[in-house]
Amino acid sequence: MRQRVLYLLNFYVATLFFFVVAKIFFMLYNQSNHDFSFIDILQVVRHGASLDLSTSLYLFSIPFILVILSLWIRIPKWVFRIWYVTIAILLPLAFVADTSLYEFWQFKLDASCLSYLETPTEAMASVSVWYLILRLICWILCGVVIYWVYDKLTPLCLQCKLASNRSKLIATLFAILLIPFIVIGIRGGLDESTTNIGQVYYSQNQFLNHSAVNPFFSFFASLEKTASNNVVYHFMDDQECEKIFNELYNTKSIDSDTLLTTQHPNIIVILLESCGGQFTEISGRSDITPNLNRLAKEGVYFTNCYANSWRTDRGTVCTWSGYPSFPTMSVMKIPSKSRTLPNIARTLQQERGYSTHYLYGGDINFTNMRGYLVSGGFANLTWKEDYTREEQTSAKWGVRDDITFETLNKLTTTMRQPFLIGYSTLSSHVPWDVPIHHFDDEVLNAFYYLDQCVGKFIEQLRKTPLWENTLVVMLPDHGIVYDGLDESNPLLNHIPMIWVGGAVKAPCRIEKICNQTDLPATLLGQLGLNHDAYTFSRDVLSKTYTHPAAIHTYDDGFTMMDSTSFVNYDFISDRVVRGEGPGYQRLIRQAQAILQMATKDLKGR
Repeated sequence: MRQRVLYLLNFYVATLFFFVVAKIFFMLYNQSNHDFSFIDILQVVRHGASLDLSTSLYLFSIPFILVILSLWIRIPKWVFRIWYVTIAILLPLAFVADTSLYEFWQFKLDASCLSYLETPTEAMASVSVWYLILRLICWILCGVVIYWVYDKLTPLCLQCKLASNRSKLIATLFAILLIPFIVIGIRGGLDESTTNIGQVYYSQNQFLNHSAVNPFFSFFASLEKTASNNVVYHFMDDQECEKIFNELYNTKSIDSDTLLTTQHPNIIVILLESCGGQFTEISGRSDITPNLNRLAKEGVYFTNCYANSWRTDRGTVCTWSGYPSFPTMSVMKIPSKSRTLPNIARTLQQERGYSTHYLYGGDINFTNMRGYLVSGGFANLTWKEDYTREEQTSAKWGVRDDITFETLNKLTTTMRQPFLIGYSTLSSHVPWDVPIHHFDDEVLNAFYYLDQCVGKFIEQLRKTPLWENTLVVMLPDHGIVYDGLDESNPLLNHIPMIWVGGAVKAPCRIEKICNQTDLPATLLGQLGLNHDAYTFSRDVLSKTYTHPAAIHTYDDGFTMMDSTSFVNYDFISDRVVRGEGPGYQRLIRQAQAILQMATKDLKGR
């Protein structure tokens, strides 16, 4: 019996050891742009221990049951080895994936990564083959080590049942008495709250909090959210929620400033991949995107526009449907919901007879993008498969931007007028593989390349007769974490929205704070079209826009701001990460009301 107890203790301690080593390696691998000390590593291990202890008990439960059974019947060692192989596959997979993906995602491993398995080619486009091979080797080596340790800890006595019935009964009774303690340990105590990720958050530094989280637990805890597809937020009674929401959102266009020379322009909407304000004059730099900076002065420049989300699939829905983003789910990936959303393309097609086309140089099947665009009213699509093999491989994500900008130029001359063209660029994205080398920094270089493509296209269009009756709307789909910038800094999501073209009456600056989601109502308001269906979109130019504010959501958190205050709130730890200004507590309540109304609306679709 003594050997059985020692085996279980050793198994549990070994599992804890693996989790601790994984934490330390995670921190060392991702130390770029994150300052921490040796003391911080110890603090991460200490604060993350509660989650590691609980998660280890999950893995401990199978050997525990087998040990009890071994008291009465012979359990061959291969039965234990099946469990060891399972753990040796899953644990290192979680460790390697979490450590590698964090530099791109800036949040812990969760079930959202499963959606990318549907289109593995697109998912792997950001990295090289050697990058993947190295991580595959790490996964295998870690798996071998973990299996070897567990196998060596397994005593031969487990294959032999106890001799006397009295010994069996005593040992079994003792084991049964331990079960409630194991369950309590897995649950995380006797309080109402159960084991959760937020319990290990302890610092104002989010990287340290993320480092403390057990990736294995994080992944499986998020599966339930993913399975439901619709996380429902409920922070207050419906009456209070509607009151707050109605004060912030009004879809009517009344006495709007007129920015255009016509209500029937050709329209081109360009989503600039990842091109947040940190790469434009918003950050104070004029050398990265000189063309965008110049065009902002020539057209209508929305100087205080903020992205609603942090991913392209979310940002695309926000832009075209004026629909808010959610922290833990993508509406685009839920066809039964996304096809019910309003869309600028469908509105213009039905109300004004616009011809519609969408252009994207990548895989348009990625994240259900095709389904969303087609159901949204885009009659024609041009994507990666419409190009030559050489063009398809001109960049890791697909067709290079200079090539697709040429396609955009051709579309303007071949489409029936009036037309609406949507276009998503893709080259300003990891791995930043662009054909010019203006900056030594590959990230800045990619955005400079994008800017050059934009400048060339606009100048080509300016020389054609189409220019006088065309409106080009440019805005990023989202910002990116770069050079230490994170969600606690408003600059991360501050994006330029620029309207240019001959259809623009005169250059002007719109200083009001607004969101990406406000494009549909604002644009349709300028065209004299009803936009009541766009419940979450506001006409920034209307006299009804009296409460300028902007919300942004990211993985299990949100930021919100108005002219006086800013707040960054984390759902996992249920706390304010950063709050500034006299009204930041009010902003929390407003953001909660928006999310509550949004999830209620989505559930009803």
